[in-house]
Formats: sequence, structure tokens, C-alpha cells
Amino acid sequence: MVNLSLPTILLVALGATSATAFGRARVENKCTETVHVWSIGSDVAGPYALTQGGYYAEEFRKDPVTGGKALKITKNADGLYTGAAQTIFAYNLDNDKIWYDLSDVFGDAFVGKKITVKSADASCDSIIWPNGVPPAGSQVKVCTAAKDVVFTLCAP
Repeated sequence: MVNLSLPTILLVALGATSATAFGRARVENKCTETVHVWSIGSDVAGPYALTQGGYYAEEFRKDPVTGGKALKITKNADGLYTGAAQTIFAYNLDNDKIWYDLSDVFGDAFVGKKITVKSADASCDSIIWPNGVPPAGSQVKVCTAAKDVVFTLCAP
């Protein structure tokens, strides 16, 4: 027979019910113009219109079909379907790590505007496009999934 004290039982019960807390992928619009965000995985959600000072956020999650998620940003409300320039903040949840990157397709929508992707964990690498255009080389970074990663348009 095992004799467990009440504190031991409570600790075991609490451990069994705790869940891993993940950070969020966040898009912040500091530009004067409205932008539109879609969340893309095995399904499409959006568009979400972000006026100056607005933001969109979703908790990191693994897509059951595609694995990763892409937050696509355009200047046009129908830009996802018209071939408009898109800036893509993509992420992939891998256990307790979050892989993230930034890319453009169909042109560079934010030429002349500073764009950043930064983790709330200051020890993690950032992605910075000083002029809104992707630099040469890989943009893929990895960090703890416990902290938010923020994509900022027209960053200070």
C-alpha cells in the first residue's frame, strides 16, 4: 500500500492538469494606411483590417495538415486573391520552439518602410528590413514558443 500525503496528491493532480502555455504571433500596424491580414494554414481566416495602431494576434499552434501557419499582409482588402504584393510572416510550432521567417511574394508592398519581427525574448534573433525589402540570405529564426513574436509594420 502506498501512503501519499495531501500535498503530494495535490502536486500530482496539478501537474496532470497543467498545459503548456504558448506565446502568440502578433501583427502590429504602425503605418498610417490600413492593411489586411489573413491567417493561412489548412484553412483561410480573414481578412482582418488593421488601421494605424491596430493589431492581430493568434496563439502559436501547429496546423494539422500544413504544419505551419502564414500570416499574409496586403494593402488591398482583396489582395490575397488578386495577385497583390504580400508580406508573409510565417511560423511553425515545433514542441517548445517556434520557427519564424519573413518573405515577400508578388512584389514588395512596404518599400521604404521599416519592418521588424522580434521575439519578446530579447535573447532571440530578430528579422529587420530597414527599407521594407528582404535582404539576401535566410531569414529563418528560432526561439522559445513560450513568448510572443511580433511583426511590426512601419516600425520605429
